[in-house]
Amino acid sequence: MSQRSFIEARSIDYVPLAERHGKVWHLWPVWFTGDAHLATIATGAVGMALGGNLAWMVIAVLIGSALGTFFMAFHSTQGPQLGLPQMIQSRPQFGYMGALLVWAVALVTYIGFNAFNQLLAADTLTTLYGSDRQITMPIVGVVAALLAVVGYDWIHRIQRILAFILIAGLAVMTVAVATSAHFEPAQLYLGDFKPVPFLVQVFAAASYQIAWSVYVSDYSRYLPRDVGVAASFWWTYLGAYIGGSWTMLVGTVAAAMFPTLGLTPALRAAADQLLPGSGTPLLIASLLGLVTITTLNFYGASLTLLSVADSIKPIKATAMKRVATIALSLVVSVALALTASKDFVHTFSEFLAILLYLFTPWTAINLVDFYWVRRGRYSVREIFNPYGMYGRWNWRGLVAYAVGFLSMVPFFSTQVFTGPIARMIGGADVAMMVGLPVSTIVYLLACRSLDVEAEARQAALADVGLDPA
Repeated sequence: MSQRSFIEARSIDYVPLAERHGKVWHLWPVWFTGDAHLATIATGAVGMALGGNLAWMVIAVLIGSALGTFFMAFHSTQGPQLGLPQMIQSRPQFGYMGALLVWAVALVTYIGFNAFNQLLAADTLTTLYGSDRQITMPIVGVVAALLAVVGYDWIHRIQRILAFILIAGLAVMTVAVATSAHFEPAQLYLGDFKPVPFLVQVFAAASYQIAWSVYVSDYSRYLPRDVGVAASFWWTYLGAYIGGSWTMLVGTVAAAMFPTLGLTPALRAAADQLLPGSGTPLLIASLLGLVTITTLNFYGASLTLLSVADSIKPIKATAMKRVATIALSLVVSVALALTASKDFVHTFSEFLAILLYLFTPWTAINLVDFYWVRRGRYSVREIFNPYGMYGRWNWRGLVAYAVGFLSMVPFFSTQVFTGPIARMIGGADVAMMVGLPVSTIVYLLACRSLDVEAEARQAALADVGLDPA
């Protein structure tokens, strides 16, 4: 992609070394701003809605966010190494066609988050200006989609600008809470530990952060290859963890102060009580962050849809195809938003729990393959070869995913289904802590029959001349 281009030309195709640009520190504002918005605030209110107290929910947010961001940030380092979007990188583990499984999960994530985001944005505008929700939802979607059309470089620029605005807003709120907030003693009492709200909040925060894993390297793939694994990990981790946990805690505090109000009215009321007149600016800043994360979701949905199309019939990636898939994602997410339930926090917590179940095996398999099994030695050309070295269906990844997912079922805890072991421990959801090690162990055992060194030599030969310069 020429840096002079207004609309990004590339999509799922490889980014040649000659086109790489940017600095590794640019990753932190992408993910700080990506987390500093209303949907993240809603995640911080999940445990409070279930009867948790403020002290324990703060601890739960910090632990859950740290856990989920750890896995998410490791995916970021894959972008500079491979120069490819995140989801297309699943083909070596699952096969050319087998990767459709995880892409379907990713599409549900993108569309589901954007439907919720548009609902939140409409609720915010209704709270502020009395706007018609049925009109504002499509408008927010269109604005976000247009930014996704211009693509990678403009997304990075706008995220950097918004990061500093959001830091200022969050800092003001933090000072106001520290100096002015008053809570009932029960809210601060550590002796009142309730395991179910605590674990729900921990894993809601963790799954929210892990959910970004499906497109983390989409926003690092243009970086030079030599930026370093540690640097790309830490710039991503710090941006996402600080932005995510800080913003979730805003939701936790707002829910503690005004437990009977909806999310946006509670946020506005809390801000105005702590610092008169600050409620509206805080909501507007959060709304801007919400629009840009919706952009990231449209961008990721586009790349995933193109990957699906390429699996069915190899295609030539073009800017117009990317625009068409963004438009399709917009239509579907707006339709869902217009028909969604108004019981947002409850529905959102259920959605996060399901995402955690679906992404846990994938993130374990993808990371252990990249860092432990193949150690980043892949063939870009073979990833796009429907009859290449990675096969149509890779039984290793598919079996590890299935076993990992099934191992979590007894630990599921949702309103739709609660597993027998989850019931034995009072409804607490610890499925993630089972799925991660099981998926990892099964995949490592399955890969014992894989001749990694021979495959690495084959991959090197296949990519001769990929970057002539």
